[in-house]
Amino acid sequence: MEEIEGVNCCSEGESRSSSETRPPNPNPPSHRQCKLVRHASLMKTQLCDVSEPGHVTEDCQSDFFPTLRSGACADIGFRSSMEDVYVCVDNFMHDYGLKNRIDGPSAFYGVFDGHGGKHAADFACQHLPKFILDDEDFPGDIERIVVSAFLQTDNAFAEACSLDAALASGTTALATLVIGRLLVVANAGDCRAVLCRRGKAIEMSRDHKPSCNKERKRIEASGGYVYDEYLNGQLNVARALGDWHMEGMKSKDGGPLTSEPELMTTKLTSEDEFLIIGCDGIWDVFRSQNAVDFARRRLQEHNDPTMCSKDLVNEALKRKSGDNLSAVVICFQQQPPPNLVAPRSRVQRSFSAEGLKELQSFLDSLGN
Repeated sequence: MEEIEGVNCCSEGESRSSSETRPPNPNPPSHRQCKLVRHASLMKTQLCDVSEPGHVTEDCQSDFFPTLRSGACADIGFRSSMEDVYVCVDNFMHDYGLKNRIDGPSAFYGVFDGHGGKHAADFACQHLPKFILDDEDFPGDIERIVVSAFLQTDNAFAEACSLDAALASGTTALATLVIGRLLVVANAGDCRAVLCRRGKAIEMSRDHKPSCNKERKRIEASGGYVYDEYLNGQLNVARALGDWHMEGMKSKDGGPLTSEPELMTTKLTSEDEFLIIGCDGIWDVFRSQNAVDFARRRLQEHNDPTMCSKDLVNEALKRKSGDNLSAVVICFQQQPPPNLVAPRSRVQRSFSAEGLKELQSFLDSLGN
């Protein structure tokens, strides 16, 4: 078993009960129709400073532990039904009835974007955290545990659908765990997690679209195809839980649609300010750096992750996002993000010999 730095016995922390971690279903407003318009402030963001899947970046600040605060918001947007689900658990072990066995926090956050109904998203939201905690190696060997939990959740939903065909649906899933100083993000689909590291957007997930080269190669190797940027001409994501009812997508032996997540991990430092996770309705109208800049300004104003998540959702509505909207903001510090002052450049100026001669001539002329 791979050991995680900082795993020791310690006392339980105070937190809310597990029933409070599941958000109520939002009340659908009246049906609205809208054409998707990309906002003019969208800025292209490069994927940079992101650890490769399965890689943990080292942290020289061994005395830093994040102090977690989180908030979330969801809105039906301009859709006729709500299929997004989220979960926020700031004290993961305590809220699910386990004794805290690590130094520092243990937390779980997730967003699930359903399609073809909400059943798969609800199922994943309820069962994925339990499969993680039920593993006897938890919180060690965390990457294997998280991947296994995604696959177990998908197989369990397949069994549920075999008993009740009305459950047939699918969902993308993005899960975030904070274990001590370790940040783990597991993604299957087109939800996205973006870390703010001293004002800079660090993408902690990749959008799994069928047209991406890596996903296209995997799809074609599994017997599928991409048509008009859709998987088998039917689905606009390359990874998802559920969708067992869709012919040619998934089977017990594999298929072009996979529920296996892609993992990215990093060690949190004092420069890490907050994390945004959201369904694709947010990212349709926000680039990663744009979202970080927006959220950072709001946190500097009120330092409230719940209000910040609402600000993101409301801004996405103003920008005419055409999808359901869900956003979770996780702060790693008690203080608001600091103001960043760019250092003044030190420019060395010098005169050439010719320039000095001309200056001397000018001064002499003034004297005359």
